[in-house]
Amino acid sequence: MRLRLVAGLVLIALTSGSVWLVWRTNGSAAALAAAARVVEIPAHAGILSIAASLGRAEVIESPTGFVLLSLTRGSARRLQAGEYEVERGATMLEVLRLLESGRVKRHTVLHPEGASVAELARALEAARLASAADVLRLAREPAFLRSLSVEAPSLEGYLFPDTYQFVRGLTPEEMLTRMVQRLRAKLGPDLVARATARGLSVHQLLTLASIIEREAVARDEMRLVSAVFWNRLKLDMPLQADPTVQYAVGRERRALSRADLLTDHPYNTYRRVGLPPGPIASPGLPAIEAALDPAPVKYLYFVAMNDRRHYFSTTVEQHNAAVARYRLARER
Repeated sequence: MRLRLVAGLVLIALTSGSVWLVWRTNGSAAALAAAARVVEIPAHAGILSIAASLGRAEVIESPTGFVLLSLTRGSARRLQAGEYEVERGATMLEVLRLLESGRVKRHTVLHPEGASVAELARALEAARLASAADVLRLAREPAFLRSLSVEAPSLEGYLFPDTYQFVRGLTPEEMLTRMVQRLRAKLGPDLVARATARGLSVHQLLTLASIIEREAVARDEMRLVSAVFWNRLKLDMPLQADPTVQYAVGRERRALSRADLLTDHPYNTYRRVGLPPGPIASPGLPAIEAALDPAPVKYLYFVAMNDRRHYFSTTVEQHNAAVARYRLARER
């Protein structure tokens, strides 16, 4: 009789526990009723630590219930670390399934055409994915450049402009490596062969394309801008490209002074003939194509008419007249 009573009490306790666990499983934390929440699970954390973290983040109401549920599902030892975005109204079971799946939050980082390594570094820091200082240091680190087979003083120009999805926890090395690999995939053997046929190494191709990228706002002008630079290179004329001077003096996209143009620097194409030592930004495929296929024109000069278009000239007299005309128009 006594054994039956004990067995009955145990059965009631188990049934009550199951009912409680089911109730907890199907309910959501009060904080999730208002909005989604982001929680970060550190690497090598045990189930008790994970449950406590979820409780502090208010994405579950019962850490004990979470532990019991994970033990019941046999997943307590295989929950994955990372940053998770828990959807609004998610139940405890859905939170557990999220950690079981490893579907960590992805951060979208845009590296646009014409952006520099410095601009990328600031974007990664703004997304809290890496410090700008670490990215800038790594982009110039000789050992890292050798590991990527990049024969250049930095990764400038070798990071393909695109929209990337990065997860928190990736190292700067992993993110930059992915961007270099994307460039190599986009270049392909055909573009490399075309560059060789024009007497350009990949480094020289990216250098010229980066200047075209920063000079031409409208894509349909890229081949014209390319033609001006090719014509100047053939005549040993300085390229006189403002973006290279901006890069040299660290003014990025700001207006240049007369003193800037006189700066003695390898990237100052007003004072040095030929291509600068390396790219000044990340060129996109249209700029790379334009560098390999300049328009069949004899232009040697261009001046901005407005924020998007340029006026192209063959002689210095035509160019000076255009400069005076459009400068006067801008000052009105």
